[in-house]
Amino acid sequence: MFGFSIFMNQPLSNEKKSYIEKMKTIGFTGIFTSLHIPEDDATTYYSRLIELGKEAKKNNLNLMVDISGDALSKAGFSIDRLDELKHIGVTGLRMDYHISNDIIAKCSHHMTVGLNASTITQQDIDELRHFNANFSQLEAWHNYYPRPETGLDKTWYVEKNQWLKEGGFTIQGFVPGDDDLRGPLYAGLPTLEEHRYLHPLANALSLLGSYTDLVYIGDGGLSEVTQSQFKEFLQNDTLTLHVDTIDEKFSSLFLGQHHNRQDEARDVIRSANARFKQIPDIPPKKILPRSKGSVTLDNHEYLRYMGELQITKTNLPKDGKVNVVAHVIEKDIPLIDHIKAGMSYELRKDDDNE
Repeated sequence: MFGFSIFMNQPLSNEKKSYIEKMKTIGFTGIFTSLHIPEDDATTYYSRLIELGKEAKKNNLNLMVDISGDALSKAGFSIDRLDELKHIGVTGLRMDYHISNDIIAKCSHHMTVGLNASTITQQDIDELRHFNANFSQLEAWHNYYPRPETGLDKTWYVEKNQWLKEGGFTIQGFVPGDDDLRGPLYAGLPTLEEHRYLHPLANALSLLGSYTDLVYIGDGGLSEVTQSQFKEFLQNDTLTLHVDTIDEKFSSLFLGQHHNRQDEARDVIRSANARFKQIPDIPPKKILPRSKGSVTLDNHEYLRYMGELQITKTNLPKDGKVNVVAHVIEKDIPLIDHIKAGMSYELRKDDDNE
């Protein structure tokens, strides 16, 4: 479901090897790399791809390599020697411009082939069928867009993916990382422009809800905090939200694990666990406007609802019966939209602001 990128502009350091191992442990299943980035020295690709392939095999990870035109031959490999690539750990080639559908069809009988999802036409599909391509090994991979304002429109993306799904393709998209951003612009590597500066996990969940099967981190890294959030989601089906605490007195009532109620509310996430705790008297305090991401506890003015815990999904006015006790940090607010009915979530104090 999820993969990450390792670029070959530098030798594979021990730090990067540890990162690969950790991402595998978290639950990521594949690595993406490229052989045709203009800023890189292509003469270094041969040894570095061998080393990256070794790490991919060691961690049982797929390795998709982006090529176009003569990129393979410049790096010292050949499209006529796919067994050599498979031997070093490459499991797939994403083939972009200047590679014919005849060659793509032949390669599809030896390994996974990623096509440029944005440019696939009905004529391409017809030609691939004519050349007897193995469609079970063809995938549609979208681009990432380093330059701000050039990422795809979401409506167009969804419509394109619906069409690709009808053709039987597995579909992939990229989301930006939040560490080790790719140069020279360092502005993230998203497929969708609206994802450029948002939380990687929220972006990934957004793509999964948009006819996308595989989501890869476009940039070279995820911060340790974001890695932990991916781990909780992949291993425990839990979304972790970090909060700035406003009222420490009642932190034991809101910090920790919760479940959204099965009857999903429009405006708020309602903790199914909160009112089953032993609730002390909660007097009115911190009666504030409830901007999106506000964590609230109903006070005793709400009578039998006292102790109900909510997270606002939209901006709501202040209410004398509702105390604002914390607020989800700005970076994590996009995750709120992905807490669906019955889903587990955890409120955790933001260590950066302690």
